[in-house]
Amino acid sequence: MPHLEAVNTPPTRADVWSAGNVHCRVRYQLLAEAEPDLLCRVLNLFALQCLTPEQVNAQRQDDSLRIEIVIDGLSWHRAQVIAEKLRNLISVCSVDLLAADTAWREAAQAAG
Repeated sequence: MPHLEAVNTPPTRADVWSAGNVHCRVRYQLLAEAEPDLLCRVLNLFALQCLTPEQVNAQRQDDSLRIEIVIDGLSWHRAQVIAEKLRNLISVCSVDLLAADTAWREAAQAAG
C-alpha cells in the first residue's frame, strides 16, 4: 500500500475566516421596531461568538429603536456576516455597517 502524502496545492480563493486577516473597528447602526426583547436578541448575536462590544447605545423614539454598536477586532468579512444576521432578525428595519475609525475621523473633521 502506498504511503499517504500531503497534497500541497495553493488555495483557490482567500480564506476570509483566517485569523491572520486584518482586523478593524466597526460600527453597526440599526433601526428597528421598539420591541421589549430586541436589544437582547441583537446583543446575543455577538455573545454567541464570544464578542463583547466596546460601546452600545440604544435610543427609543416613539415606535422605533435606534441602536449603535461599536466593536473592535473583527475582519471586514466577519463584520459583514454579522450585519446580515442582524438584518435577518424580526423587527429590524435596516442595518448600516461602517468602519468606525472612518466615521469618527469624519465627525472630528466636521466638528473642526
